[in-house]
Amino acid sequence: MKLGVVGLPNVGKSTLFNALTQAGAQSANYPFCTIEPNVGIVAVPDERLDTLVKMYSPKSTVPASIEFVDIAGLVKGASRGEGLGNKFLSHIREVDAIVHVVRCFQSDDIIHVDGSVNPVRDMETINYELIFADMETMDRRIDRTKKSMKSGEKKYKEELELQERIKAHLESGKPVRSMELSKDEKEAVEQLFLLTDKPVIYVANIAEDEIGTETEALLKLREAANAEGATVLPLSAQIEEEIASLDEAEEREAFIEEMGLGESGLSKLIKKCYDLLGLISFLTAGADECRAWTITKGTKAPQAAGKIHTDFERGFIRADVVNFATLMQHGNMNICKEKGLIRSEGKEYTMQDGDIVVFKFNV
Repeated sequence: MKLGVVGLPNVGKSTLFNALTQAGAQSANYPFCTIEPNVGIVAVPDERLDTLVKMYSPKSTVPASIEFVDIAGLVKGASRGEGLGNKFLSHIREVDAIVHVVRCFQSDDIIHVDGSVNPVRDMETINYELIFADMETMDRRIDRTKKSMKSGEKKYKEELELQERIKAHLESGKPVRSMELSKDEKEAVEQLFLLTDKPVIYVANIAEDEIGTETEALLKLREAANAEGATVLPLSAQIEEEIASLDEAEEREAFIEEMGLGESGLSKLIKKCYDLLGLISFLTAGADECRAWTITKGTKAPQAAGKIHTDFERGFIRADVVNFATLMQHGNMNICKEKGLIRSEGKEYTMQDGDIVVFKFNV
């Protein structure tokens, strides 16, 4: 999973990226501090994997991972090449989802590129630039489709109708992801690779003393995000930076508890992004390795096996499965075996989040 972290200059984007990934990206109080995207690979926190590691004491442990890409800030006119707009747009095309950092905190020490803090305006600035870029894409697509219609094939007429609907939706100032589309139309839209079709989560960067408070700025951002069916996650980049600076896990846990956060911003963000992209994890466990694997909801057992190795999918026989919740209920794998709780599933089995599985195959 590849997530693009975007936002206007000086909203705390690179500070949050550093905290989430501990990658040490440059962070400074001036626009365009980030020019080439910084990349950080982050292990997905998973208490289930931690528990399996304690059970098996494996030679190696491999958590699922997420790639965060800190993409250069942009300004109004980016779709026309202003600032670092063209680079920004090319980098954002490569990610699976967008983490849009919006500044909700006040500070006289940190300048705002537009002179004042207004989260809804900032959110719309980036959205409009992506919309303008998509409108250009659709103009080119529509021109090509009109030329293809000369062949007389019915499919081009249907394509043109959908494309013109998309363009009209964009012209109304709305992202493509907010359109009501049939399953076939969604598949067609995916082939257009539009920026505003990418799922988005808005991270509201709030002040330390605003944690747990619904400020006016946060409420307005939620209202604007709800209008396009998007989620808002309030975080304090400053606090996340402090958490990341602590070396010991016990210290981090104590600090998180003291601040009343429940869990780190990284854990919250990853959970939101898994939901956003419709992802789940299954696990494999043994003396050699304990590992978490990320798949899309609805994945069948053979395709999940193929994530491990193509031979597993090609020669799939069955999957021996017990869910983590069942394992915890009964204590260990041996008891689950004795009670017949490890199920033998075939090719039509749909994998569930937290399944612990052994694939049987023959090539």
